[in-house]
This record gives sequence, structure tokens and C-alpha cells, in this order.
Amino acid sequence: MARDNTGRHAFLVGIGILLSRIMGLVRQRVFSHYFGLSDTADAFSSALRVPNFLQNLFGEGVLSASFIPVYARLLAEGKEKEADHVAGAVGALLGLVVSLIVLIGIVATPWLLWAIAPGYGGAKRELTILLVRILFPGTGLLVCSAWCLGILNSHRKFFLSYSAPVLWNAAMIAAMLIFRRADQAHLAIYLAWGTVAGCALQFLIQIPPVLHYTDELRLSLDTASRHVREVVRNFGSVAISRGVVQISAYVDQALSSLLGQGAMAAMTTAASINMLPVSLFGMAVSAAELPAMSSAVGAQHDRDTYAALAERLNGGLRRIAFFIVPSAIAFFALGDVITAALYQTGKFTHAHTLYVWGIIAGSGVGLLATTLGRLYSSTYYALRDTRSPLRFALIRLALTTALGVACVLLVTPALGLAPRWGAAGLTATAGMAGWVEFLLLRRKLNARIGHTGLPAGLMVNLWGLAAASAAFAWVIKLFFHGGHPIALAVLVLGAYGCLYFLLTWLFGIEECRALIARILRRFVR
Repeated sequence: MARDNTGRHAFLVGIGILLSRIMGLVRQRVFSHYFGLSDTADAFSSALRVPNFLQNLFGEGVLSASFIPVYARLLAEGKEKEADHVAGAVGALLGLVVSLIVLIGIVATPWLLWAIAPGYGGAKRELTILLVRILFPGTGLLVCSAWCLGILNSHRKFFLSYSAPVLWNAAMIAAMLIFRRADQAHLAIYLAWGTVAGCALQFLIQIPPVLHYTDELRLSLDTASRHVREVVRNFGSVAISRGVVQISAYVDQALSSLLGQGAMAAMTTAASINMLPVSLFGMAVSAAELPAMSSAVGAQHDRDTYAALAERLNGGLRRIAFFIVPSAIAFFALGDVITAALYQTGKFTHAHTLYVWGIIAGSGVGLLATTLGRLYSSTYYALRDTRSPLRFALIRLALTTALGVACVLLVTPALGLAPRWGAAGLTATAGMAGWVEFLLLRRKLNARIGHTGLPAGLMVNLWGLAAASAAFAWVIKLFFHGGHPIALAVLVLGAYGCLYFLLTWLFGIEECRALIARILRRFVR
């Protein structure tokens, strides 16, 4: 199985995601400046997550897992015309289904809110309902944007689709700055309309290259093609699997709405931080590998194909772990430095920083499992097995729900903590459930394609070297405590990162030396 230059593709995905995430952090910083952890911040954060269920259910991850394996395989076999026909049929079906769901969602918003934010009442509830109704159509456009991403990724064009959310974030930032003098409730409404405008821009910018790479693209509700039916069949299984994960997130959201003012906004703020390494490393590697795996596997399922697939998977796991392990350690030890540098401004206070740090530290529990699990799921999808990830996702949902409820209702009061600290327990227990899902994914895949996973020696080295680097950075943090948050972050996190890279290079970690070699080659050129 050829490597298909997935290292370069992962780099392009990573750069695109990095640009969009940087803009996302800027957007969240501006949001925190004007809203802090107020009731209005809770309302907008909850409202943004309600229609996002639609995006996550029908969008990037689901569509990629069901559409790309079929579409990329047809391209690899030289059947461009048939591939374009599949793309057109999937696009038409997706547009029809999403339009109906958006319409139903707008009408049913009050009932949806009872399910996902039972703790909201009065003006806070009414504002959330209004914001959800404004945001729903924009989220439908993001689902269509995910269709564009599937086409471009299959043609190995990664950068535009993953950097397009820059426009989405820019539109939101512009809305807040233009209407900054409005009161918080009206500013949130203007922000919602800015979000819809950003969704439209993110979709429209991808249309020209999609049309360029699909000469025979025609939208049609044709389900007669066996390839279209395969996409639809896979879509159902993957959507249910993703839906399970989203239900898990909404269980946490419903529980957080019971934890008092600011809990929902704090969890959203923390998510903007903990999703950064997941996106940059987990999503980047998985997104680059899925089309390559799908093209290479084809109709072959012999021993040589499985061996090559396992080798590719193991290489991706090592690349992910090299970056995710120090990210998790940073969340545990230096989360306050990260949060303060990004968001401590205006109405977002130092107390808010410490609260968000606790939530980030909780998310560090399952950070590695979440990112590695993404790559394992992509491998299942390349093998056209969508049911196994679904079964394991159901187990994860059950565990997340049970552990989350126990944490909020039993553990937090038993420890004598304020209810709001249950938010940190929610992220930690979700991480525990993530580890169970990851282990189940790995065990079944190993039985099918042979041994996969990370060597114990490598993991001991990565965790140990990251912890040693964090201890050094902690000393620097204590010595320069009280400095400007951004200057302190540059100093502390810079020292942490430099020492980690130095130690992993000295210990001969292959991923570090390969990364440095690639960087040097680019500069030499």
C-alpha cells in the first residue's frame, strides 16, 4: 500500500485547521470580553450547540465516513463520471433532508430546549429559543459545506475546506465588534445573524473548486445507483454512531444547565481549548488517512492489504501520540496559563480562568483516547465497517450518561464542592468512557487485521518527558507569577514546548526527528 503522501496531506489539513482554530480562539476571546460567564453567554453557548447537533449528525465526520470511501474508490478506479453522479445524488439528498430538518427544528425549538437545557427559565430561556431559531438555517449551510469537503478531500485537496471556517469565525467577530455598544441580549442576537452570514461564506467559497473537480456533477434525487445506496446505507450507521456521541454531549449540556450561572459558557470556553489538539492532530491525521485507506483497500481484503493497513494505522497513532501526550499534560499542569492568555480580558476574570482550568484538566483524562479513537474509526470506515464503531459508541454513551449523572448528583456533593465544579467532573467522566470505547475499537480491529497500537516503551517515554518538561515550566510559572497573561504564556509554554522537543530528540523519538527533518528540508528548499 503506497503511503500516498499522507504526511503532507495531514500537514495541509493541520495548517487549515490551525488557521480556523486560531480564528476560533480570537472569536472566543472577543466573546468572553463582551459576555464573560453571564446568563447571556450561557444562552448563546447553548443555542449554538442545539443546531450544531444537525451539523455533527449530518456534517463533516458522518459524510466523510460514508461518502469518501465510496467516492474516493470510484476515482481511484478511473470512474470519474460515475463518481460525479454519486456526488450529485448525495448532494441533492442531503439538501432535501437538511432543509426539512431545519424547518422542523425551527418550529420545535421550545420543546428541544426542555430536553437539552432544563435548568433555563424566564428571559434566559426565551433568549435561547430566539437564538436557536436564528442559527438553524446557518447550520444547514454548514452541512452542505461538509459535502464540499468530502469531494475536495477525495481529490486530495485539503487546505481550503479546513481553512474555510476562518470566514465563519471572522463574520462572528465582525458582528460583535460592529454592534459592541448594544446591550448583551441584543448583541447576542446580532452575533447569531453574523454566525449565519459566516455559514453562508464558508459554503460559498468551496463551490468554485468543487465545480472545477466535478465536470459531470448534476444534482438529482437518484437512488437507483448501488453506489448511492451504499453511501446512504453507510450514512445511516455512521449518523447513528455520531448521533450517540452528540447525545452524550447533550447529556453533559443538560446536566451543566443545572449547575448555575456560567457553567455552560465555561464548558464552551474550555471546549475551544481542548478541541484544538484534537482537531490539529487527531482530525488532521484521520482526515488525510481516510481517502488514502479507502482508495488502497478497494475490494481487496487479503492478508497483505491488512498488514499494510496496520502499518499505516500504527504510523498515524505514533504521530498523534507525539503531540497529544504533551497537550494532555499541559491541560493538567498549565491550563490556567493557557486560559488566562486566551480569554482573561474584560468581563472574563481570573476566577473564571481557574474555573475553566478545572474543566480543561478534566478533559485531559480522555484526550489521548479521543484522538486515537478517531483514527481507529476511520480505519473501520475505510474497510466499509460502520456498525462496529456504532456499537462501541452506544457503550460510550451509556457510560458517559451514568458516570456524568453520578458525578453531578453524588460525587460532587459528597466531596463538599460547589455544584458548579460538577462541570469538571463531566469532562473527566466523559474521558473515562472514551478510554473504554478506544480499547474496544482497538481490540476488535486487532482481531481482524493484526496487531495495532502504541509500544509501551514509547508511551512511557512520551508521558515521562512531557511531565518533566511541565515540571520545569511550572517552576518558571511560579517565578514569574503576576506578569501579563500573554507574556507569561509565551514564556512558560515556550519553555515547555522547547524542552519537550529537545528531550524527545535526545531520547531518539522517531516522530520528533522526522518532524525536524521535514522542517529543515522545507527551509533548505
